[in-house]
Amino acid sequence: MSTKNKLSPERAKSLLHILETRFEQHQQRHKALEWAAIKNKLDAQPAKLWSLNEMEETGGEPDVVAYNKKTDTYVFYDCAAESPKKRRSLCYDAAAWESRKENKPKGSAVAMAKEMGVELLNEEQYRELQSLGQFDAKTSSWLAAPDSIRKLGGAIFADFRFGRVFVYHNGAESYYAARGFRASLAL
Repeated sequence: MSTKNKLSPERAKSLLHILETRFEQHQQRHKALEWAAIKNKLDAQPAKLWSLNEMEETGGEPDVVAYNKKTDTYVFYDCAAESPKKRRSLCYDAAAWESRKENKPKGSAVAMAKEMGVELLNEEQYRELQSLGQFDAKTSSWLAAPDSIRKLGGAIFADFRFGRVFVYHNGAESYYAARGFRASLAL
C-alpha cells in the first residue's frame, strides 16, 4: 500500500480518539452498535481510516450511521451541521468543470470525493441522514446525480429548510460558496 493513503501512527491514534468521542456523543445515530467492533474494522483497513481522516480534515465530522449485518459493513456519513467547509465552491464533476470557459471553480465534487476515497451521498442516503438530525439548514450539498439527469447537463443538490428536505436541480457546472458535498464511506 502506498504511504500516500496511510496515516502516521500518531495521527491514526488521534483520529480514532476523535471518532470514538463523536460516536459516544451521538448514540442516537447508531443505536445498538459498539465502538470496539468498529475500531477493529478500522484497525484492519488503514486506507479506510485515511479516507475518514480526509472527511475529518475537510470539515465533514464523519460518524457511523448504519450497519449491514449481512455484509458486516459499517457506514459513515459526514455529520457536520453544515456542508463541509473545505468542500465548497465546487462544480459537480470534471466534465462540468471542463465546460466552464471562465471563472472555473477550484475543482469538482466528484473528483474530490474520488481523491478522498469516498462517495457522494445519494438522495436516499441524504434523507436517511436528515432523519438523524438537522443538517444543511444554511448550506446545501451536491448529491450523486442519476445518469438520466447528468446526461442532460444537470445535477442535483439538497438542503433542509422550513422543517423539510428539499432536493433541487442545477447545471452541473454551477458552484456556490454555500454548496459543498457530503460523503459516505463503507467499511
